[in-house]
Amino acid sequence: MAAHPSGALWKSLLHQLWLPALVLAILVLATAGSTSFYFPPATDVLATLWRGLVHGELVSDLAFSLRNIVLGLAVATVVGIGAGLVIGEVPLLRRATAPLLDFARAVPTVAFVPVIILTLGIGSGPKIFLIALGSLWPILLNTISGVHGVNPAVHETVRSYRIPWRLRLTKVVLPGALPQIFAGVRIALSIAVVLMVVSEIYGSPVGLGNYILQSGSSFAVPETWAGTVLIGMLGYGLSVLLLAAEHVLLGWYHQRPPRTRRTKLRNEVTPSCSDT
Repeated sequence: MAAHPSGALWKSLLHQLWLPALVLAILVLATAGSTSFYFPPATDVLATLWRGLVHGELVSDLAFSLRNIVLGLAVATVVGIGAGLVIGEVPLLRRATAPLLDFARAVPTVAFVPVIILTLGIGSGPKIFLIALGSLWPILLNTISGVHGVNPAVHETVRSYRIPWRLRLTKVVLPGALPQIFAGVRIALSIAVVLMVVSEIYGSPVGLGNYILQSGSSFAVPETWAGTVLIGMLGYGLSVLLLAAEHVLLGWYHQRPPRTRRTKLRNEVTPSCSDT
């Protein structure tokens, strides 16, 4: 019998959580009683993080950074999937845009940070634009690859039934490309976290990147480590939500085919062979 999607999701989460929990326990034990200025005990870092979240010092920075990541990634996802479906469906357009796309993804988005700050300012909009720009390429390229990888027999069947192009894109091509699209979104998420930190370090009065910069400049080491840990927790939490959405939307992709019929057939055939 096939596993339920929610059961597979919890099993996958447990498989991912045991190692971080083990690493945290090792760090707490290894740094207990540490007198190093640069490597304080992990319990001090966790206590600083807890105080910052409870008393509100980190809440506004976390909300600002989370908003920028979510909006930037959402813009990149919409634009990347929409453009990827069109480019992947038109062979001539796919071949024509391939050199430009390869060049664009080879240019590091971090190099645009000074230009974007200089031209657009230090508000939330430029940071969202930077995150969307850097996150766009893996989503776009994976969408094109996923559309191109749909079985040609499926396209022939769709054409033979004269299904309209809108239904073809939304009911056939998009579901077939979704596994690779989610892979691109997972890569884009890690890029979005990096760009969020960089953009807030170089030009922002608020945000987790600015919090780390200010804490490091004032030699507040526990606060610096606490901000770094919070960024890791933010990225991991978003990846868990993305994993949950992937299991909901791609339950058919993660489930194994049922073996009930095959097992039943084997049990029926085995006695007849023994009788002969």
